[in-house]
Amino acid sequence: MTALLRNARFRSYVYQVALVGGSCLLLVAFVLTTRHSLVAQGIATGFDFLQRSTGWDISFAVIDYTIRDPYWKVFLVGFLNTLLVGILGLVAATVFGTAIGMARVGQNPLLSFLGTVYVEVFRNIPLILQGLFWYAVLTHLPPPRQAFTLGGWFYLSSRGVYAPFLALPTSGLLTLGGIVVGAVLAAVVALQIPTVQAARSLRRRVLSGILLAAVAAVVAVIALNYDARVGLISVPQLQGLRFNGGMRLMPEFSALVVAIVFFGSAYIAEIVRGGLLSVNRGQIEAARSLGLSPFRVYRLVRIPLALRTIVPPLGNQFVWLMKATTVGIAFGFSDLFMVSSTAINQSGQTIEILLIMMSGFLLINYLIASAMNAVNRSIALKGYETKR
Repeated sequence: MTALLRNARFRSYVYQVALVGGSCLLLVAFVLTTRHSLVAQGIATGFDFLQRSTGWDISFAVIDYTIRDPYWKVFLVGFLNTLLVGILGLVAATVFGTAIGMARVGQNPLLSFLGTVYVEVFRNIPLILQGLFWYAVLTHLPPPRQAFTLGGWFYLSSRGVYAPFLALPTSGLLTLGGIVVGAVLAAVVALQIPTVQAARSLRRRVLSGILLAAVAAVVAVIALNYDARVGLISVPQLQGLRFNGGMRLMPEFSALVVAIVFFGSAYIAEIVRGGLLSVNRGQIEAARSLGLSPFRVYRLVRIPLALRTIVPPLGNQFVWLMKATTVGIAFGFSDLFMVSSTAINQSGQTIEILLIMMSGFLLINYLIASAMNAVNRSIALKGYETKR
């Protein structure tokens, strides 16, 4: 026994076991004490309330929802709403931010100046203030009969934005969403394949197979849910005082997405600009000396090298923007934060609902961080990888 205690590795194991055990005991004591205090005050605990009907409605839901549905479904609706807003906002903000960042380092002084103005304006106005501004703009648009139209396909009115959409039932749309998410997760897993020369072709074939399988699954879902009487695309049409058909984006939803896009793209533009400026000028001059056009220099040299600087902070920005979707509560968007707040007022299950809400955001942000870490590892230079 004395020999074991003199062993540094054995002592380190003992310290770690003691630390983990002590932490677990403190956590159990905290849970038991909290539960005893709640019971003493007559406050019900547990998750049985998830099976009760909510009795209240929400303004926007990705899936069908009624006031008779249980609490677990309203949390699912809030989770999907948050996921939808976050994905749309991140994708659009990345596209706009990349374009603006490239414009700022370009040779055109006008585009560079406009990009600078854009970044300085939208980066320095709080997100919640931008959301309230866009919500006020959207709710002051003309009524449906005087709605602005774009080519007879898109309509802007005070009741929301109307656009063409796939004429599929909710189950079909959810299946398509599941296919897309599954394909993205499979691609992230495929990116874990080592980047040695022998495995690059394998990774390329796996990614091509995932893409082909996803396309085939999407075509199959559309074919199974296709109705010849309705067609593939539903176009909004004015009937009386409202529009029928197509997809309606409510002002609350549209204002939140627009605010996240403008606010997030300003930060992403700076990340892209910093990444492009980090590329050694000698490498760019070497590419030009080989006779490459400016476009090929960007595509083959500057962007691939800049990605290694862009991806790490971009992942942090994605996580931050996803958490920023909670500002939608300021103008009534039914995201996970808002439905959780309403559920707390209606049911009184504060601790349980806070745990559900935190778990939802933890899941979303962990998936984003894992995906960005996988991309970062796949593009890292050999010898400079960091283990995560």
